[in-house]
Amino acid sequence: MEAVTAIKPLIRVAALSGSIRKGSHNTGLLRAAINLTKESVPGIEIEYIDISPLPLINTDLEINGTYPPVVEAFRQKILEADSILFASPEYNYSVSAPLKNALDWGSRSRNVWADKPAAVISTGGSSGGGKSQYHLRQIGVFLDLHFINKPEFTLNAFQPPQKFDAEGNLVDEAAKERLKAVLVSLHSFTLRLQGK
Repeated sequence: MEAVTAIKPLIRVAALSGSIRKGSHNTGLLRAAINLTKESVPGIEIEYIDISPLPLINTDLEINGTYPPVVEAFRQKILEADSILFASPEYNYSVSAPLKNALDWGSRSRNVWADKPAAVISTGGSSGGGKSQYHLRQIGVFLDLHFINKPEFTLNAFQPPQKFDAEGNLVDEAAKERLKAVLVSLHSFTLRLQGK
C-alpha cells in the first residue's frame, strides 16, 4: 500500500534582510531559505522584500493619511503576507538602521505587523548576530509580532568550515538543515495562529 503524503497548506512569507549590502550573508540566508522551500520544505512561498528603497522615516512624508508610493507598496506586501522571516545582522549589539527603518514605516497607522507570526535568523561574527535578535524580539512586542521561540538560528560566518561562497550564498549543509527546521517551525506556528 502506498503512503499518502498530506498536502501542507500554503503560507506566504515576506522575507526582509536588515543588510542592504550587495554581498550580504544575511541576505544569503534568505536566498537559501527560498531555495529550501522549492526543494524540501513544502507549504511555504517566500517573497524577498527589498527594503533599500524606503526613505528614512519622516512623518512629514505622510500626507492626508497616505505614504510615499514606495512605502505604500512595502506596507501592502507585509499586509498580504501570512508571516514574516527576518534576517537580522547585528550592528553595535542591535538591529541595523535599514531594518529599524522598515519596522518603523510598517508600524505607522495602521500597523501592518500586527498579529503576524515571525521568525528571525542571523549570521555574523562570534555571536552570529544573536544580540540583534533579542532587540528585534523586544521591538516585536510593541508591534504585536509573534515570534517562534525555537529553534533559534545564529551562524558564525567566519568559523571553519566555510559557510558562504564569494557571492554570499550559503554553502554549509549543516546550516541549511538548521534553517530548514526554522522554516518548518514557522509554517506550523503560522497555521496554528490561523486556527488551521
